[in-house]
This record gives sequence, C-alpha cells and structure tokens, in this order.
Amino acid sequence: MRRLPPGSSLQLAWLGSILGVVLALLPAAAAVADRGEHPDHLVAVARALGPVHAATAVPHAPASVPKDRAHLGTKRAPRGPTVDPELGAHLLVHVPVAGIAAHAHPWAASSIVGSVVGSSRYYHVPLVIWVEATNAGGDWGKVQLPYVWPRTDGWIRLGGLRRETTSITVTVDLSAHRVDVFRAGRLLFHVTGATGSAYSPTPAGDYVVTDRVPFWPGSALGSFAFGISGIQPRLPAGWSGGDQLAIHGTNDPSSIGRSVSAGCVRVSEWSLEHLEPLLRLGTPVLIRP
Repeated sequence: MRRLPPGSSLQLAWLGSILGVVLALLPAAAAVADRGEHPDHLVAVARALGPVHAATAVPHAPASVPKDRAHLGTKRAPRGPTVDPELGAHLLVHVPVAGIAAHAHPWAASSIVGSVVGSSRYYHVPLVIWVEATNAGGDWGKVQLPYVWPRTDGWIRLGGLRRETTSITVTVDLSAHRVDVFRAGRLLFHVTGATGSAYSPTPAGDYVVTDRVPFWPGSALGSFAFGISGIQPRLPAGWSGGDQLAIHGTNDPSSIGRSVSAGCVRVSEWSLEHLEPLLRLGTPVLIRP
C-alpha cells in the first residue's frame, strides 16, 4: 500500500471542508436563480449563511442613501392579487395642442366644468393625461383637470385621441414622508421624501407627470425633476419659483424626511436614478395626507 507524503492528510481534510462549503451553497444559489433574481454570489452566500443587514443585498447602492437602499431590499410587496384597482394598468391619452373641454357628465349636452390644456405649464410639453374611468360606451373618459385648485374632475371625449397604457403608479404619503412606486399594483420600492412645510403644505390630490427635466447635478432641484399637473395654492411669502408642483432632487439631503419644502416632494439622487426610467409622461401620482 502506497503511503501519502507527510502533510497530505491535512491537505485532504482541508479540501474536504472546502468542498462541503461549496456543496452547501449550491442550493442557495439555485434558489436565487429560480426566483429570477440577479445571480450575485455575495447575495447567495449571505442568504446561505443566515440573515444579514438589508444593505448587503444591494452592494452598489450609494452610501449616502442607506434608508433608500434598505427599502429597495426589504420592502417588496407580497406576491398576490392587486387589492386596489387604481394601482393596476392605466389608460393614458395624448391631449391635442388646443386642449379639450371637460364636461360635468359623459355626454355633450352636459355643462362644461373646465378645460384640459394641451401642454405643460412652464416647459410647454404636450400633455398626456390619465383617464381614471370611462363610461359604458368607452367614448368618454373621466380625468382630473391639470393645474386647477381645488382639484376638479370632468369628462372628455376620447374619440380620435392617441392612447397608451402604463402600469406604474406613484403614491406619496405626506404624513409618513414616504414615496411608493408600484408596477401593476405591486410595490417595487419606496423611498423617503421631503414635503411641504406647515406654511406651504403639499396639496393632496390625483396628478400626472407632465414634465421630465434634467438639471445639473448639485442644483437646488438635484439632477432631475418630474413636473406634475398640480399647483401650490399657498406659496411662501416672497416665493418667485413658480407654482407648479414636482418631484425633484435637492442639494440639501438633510431636508429629506422633513416638512420643509414650498410644496414639492424632494427625494435623493438614488431615488431619481430609479424613478427616471419608470415615470413616463402621464404616469399617475397620487398624493395623500
């Protein structure tokens, strides 16, 4: 019988231990693949060895926004049916340049309650509006009039209007300083935001995205702003920045999570990076007290 060289037994024992660890990790890696998640080996190892801080699951998120990073990793909605129909797929229509008259009821003889303008307030982007409901015939749609306070709804004719859909919904909880982003009623992620101060509170209501405007990083609005179809009826004294509401960034990260703005919702740069590919024109933004 051939003898092993000195030390070989220790080497074999060491190799056996390594092989045991690898075999133990294979089921975890397979589970990650089965769920359709990114096959990040750090994630697979972390899950195999036990619970860790949520930040481990998103190793490339900026260190300046740990709350947002944790939210993305831990606040996914449970799998299951949508419980709120308004968070499902949405019908969007493109408004003609001349605008559309809005009626009190879905028939032409009803009184006109206002107008859906054809472009955004300051950047004059062609308006895309969310149709919240349609009549039985599908030829009239109920919409919220843009840039009107108090919030007013009306019915518009849908015939001849270009249509599209989105499954993205943004909700803003003012009391919790929380911004949730849903796809087809399921939570994708949530982030913390700054909201209006006690003297210029963010007005609640149903809005849509009307502008997508990039800015220089480090500006007062951060690197991006999503104008929405609402106005601030209680502007601060001496304010000269316009009255349109928006979701935008900030050069004062310490303000996020507080009630300090003139009415807009401020979010982090990490948030803007993740919102930018999702929020097309017409995306519903539901702001609640």
